[in-house]
Amino acid sequence: MIKVDDNDRNKDDEEGGVNVEANKNEARKEDEGGNVAAREKGGSDGGKEENGREDREDTRDAGKLNSAGQTAARTFSVRVELVCTCKREQLGEKPLCFLHRSKKKLRRKRKRSLLETLCTGSYLDVEKTSLWFYQLVRCSWRHVPESDSWHLVFQPCSRSCQFQLSKGRKSVAVEMLFGVRQGDSDIFVASQPTEAQKGGSSSFVSSQPAEANFIASTAWPETYAVAEAKFFRHVARQVPCESLHLKCLQVFTCILRATGFSSSVWKTVVMHVLTTVPLSRWRRREFARRLWDIMAYLRRCLQSKRLEHFVLGNERLPAEISLPLAVQRLEPLNLFEHLARDPAAHREAMRAYGQLRFRLWALLSSH
Repeated sequence: MIKVDDNDRNKDDEEGGVNVEANKNEARKEDEGGNVAAREKGGSDGGKEENGREDREDTRDAGKLNSAGQTAARTFSVRVELVCTCKREQLGEKPLCFLHRSKKKLRRKRKRSLLETLCTGSYLDVEKTSLWFYQLVRCSWRHVPESDSWHLVFQPCSRSCQFQLSKGRKSVAVEMLFGVRQGDSDIFVASQPTEAQKGGSSSFVSSQPAEANFIASTAWPETYAVAEAKFFRHVARQVPCESLHLKCLQVFTCILRATGFSSSVWKTVVMHVLTTVPLSRWRRREFARRLWDIMAYLRRCLQSKRLEHFVLGNERLPAEISLPLAVQRLEPLNLFEHLARDPAAHREAMRAYGQLRFRLWALLSSH
């Protein structure tokens, strides 16, 4: 993955530079010199140099909820700049400098600019990155010993690389996602939006019109999957029964069908309960009690029409989870904001809660 620093570097480079300016009202446009000026709603982040290029992130949209109740992703554009590598040496050889070598020399050496291969303008393009990786895997597969006995079939996908490996009756489906790390933090931007960002936070029908789900090829939605995984590993080291909280998630996943609640909602609820109920109480003999604690927390969230995002603006995260300063300072995002705006959706959610409560009671009574 490409690492992206958080240092503010809002200035023009002398050659081939790209300028980022914070502006709430203007969109990205081309300036007279051919440089791209990214005008955005939020701030801008600097980037580290790697392999003759420099990557930066520009915040395009702050996290919020749309009218359908789904999370509108904090979306970033990753700016890539060529940097001079004339004076560098790699394994005793001078690397090819894409910035100062003429296009004629590059064509003679059959070298394309990284900007041309992976970017649209000066911004990292998800679809081009996916195509580049697909071609790389396809060319490399012929040199892998397993290619003689395994059959490789690629599945069409614009924002990831999907393929299937088969050998006789054996079959393995693989999907490769791409991500850019924000500095040294546990927050990434990814090639695909999460379940909640696709509209999976809940499926309760809203009487208000939903917004379009179109996402540009240069847009990278923010993902908190790594931070959440580190939180669960932290919990596993602290609780008496290291997998009890995961068993709670499994139980609710099994009884969620047709209730309107998604797995992302339950993951958020369980993570909040793990920070409110002392970890010493997550013992095997208290399994049923913890399930009812989770249900009680969900009921309070539904009644108050507020379920806070677990990462954004959460001051109770373990110290080992590293967040960018901008993420730490955000106001907590309410994942149930759509229920406050739409009484019909709220009534449906409360009805679904009653149905889920009955299913849990029936499940526990049968054991």
